[in-house]
Amino acid sequence: MSEIVGQTNLVGQGGTLEQLIAHGQIPSMIFWGPPGTGKTTLARIIAKQTDMHFEQLSAIQSGVADLKKIFAAAKMRQQDGKTTLLFVDEIHRFNRSQQDVFLPYIEDGTIILFGATTENPSFDLNAALLSRCQIMVLERLENKDLKKLIERAEDIEDIKLNIEDGALEMLLNMADGDGRFLLNMLEQLFAVTNQDSAIDAKQLQLLMQKRAANYDKNKDGHYNIASALHKAVRGSDVDGALYWFGRMLDAGEDPRFLARRILRMASEEVGMADPQAMVQCIAAKDAYEFLGSPEGELALAQALVYVTTAPKSNAVYVAYKKSRKFVKGNGNYMPPKHILNAPTKMMKEQGYNKGYQYDHDSPDAFSGQEFFPDEIDRQRFYQPVERGFERDIAKRLNYWHKLRKERNNGEK
Repeated sequence: MSEIVGQTNLVGQGGTLEQLIAHGQIPSMIFWGPPGTGKTTLARIIAKQTDMHFEQLSAIQSGVADLKKIFAAAKMRQQDGKTTLLFVDEIHRFNRSQQDVFLPYIEDGTIILFGATTENPSFDLNAALLSRCQIMVLERLENKDLKKLIERAEDIEDIKLNIEDGALEMLLNMADGDGRFLLNMLEQLFAVTNQDSAIDAKQLQLLMQKRAANYDKNKDGHYNIASALHKAVRGSDVDGALYWFGRMLDAGEDPRFLARRILRMASEEVGMADPQAMVQCIAAKDAYEFLGSPEGELALAQALVYVTTAPKSNAVYVAYKKSRKFVKGNGNYMPPKHILNAPTKMMKEQGYNKGYQYDHDSPDAFSGQEFFPDEIDRQRFYQPVERGFERDIAKRLNYWHKLRKERNNGEK
């Protein structure tokens, strides 16, 4: 385990990974973490240290037929007292029925399964398979870990990388916690390194292509970063919001998705504390459609800054949820007859529209009539906060509440 860089805090249900190896009781495991964090390397080292036969396959390129061949060979080894460690890369790519194939062979000890995934196992793996495996969460490598990889590569290749400090920092940032990507870049740099002149940042940019962002628009990374953006807006952290906004654009996110997301935030997080927030978002969306990228993205950034710095209230969101819940839990009662139109004689005889008061004819244009069904007590879903424009709305509602009680003699 001393060969591993980073991942010093891997802990399962039975202790740390090193303790599990020392005790010789290796359970089936799922390694969950970003690319290039050592999942395959860990599996190979554990197999070597515990004297297990190592088998590797990719869920992208393999199917049930391939698995059955591996299981049959593992059965033969088991009879000779040799355990098989089966490492399955991208295990989340197997569908549910394919994942079920592993279960009996894990149960009877034919194989020790090590699955590797970059996606959240709780979303993509069967509960039955998860219950038979320990989850080991691998973190992206820190820059100090990446520097250790550079030192080891220099020792192995017997080459000293001649690079300026600024360019080295850029190289580490390009790797973005991915050790495998860093080693691939080092191969190219070792081929062109010159001991007489150090590689500077400009030369590095020419030599290297920027690392693709760890962001799949249909997977976990997408929703994690979208969630971070939303929470930064909710927390009124304008710089944090702009950071995640930039990350999403940099990863190739569709700006229209961002426009929709910011508009949702204006409704959910700002609401009536600043009704102009939604207007700004619609204007930004229209500006983007008119200008396109990249010019139109500035309009989206402006809307994002407006929403993030606006006074916050989720009172409308809460009121909406309460009203929907109340409606589902109560009967489908008719509206009170006094607010129903009476276009026919029979409807008038039934009491439709009887006693209706036209609000504009009342003092303050407020009659105080009830609009809930007769069978339901008056509800109060919307509770405005004392922030922004909602302060004025709260005063208005309290005034109407007082008038309603006076004009209805306290009923309802």
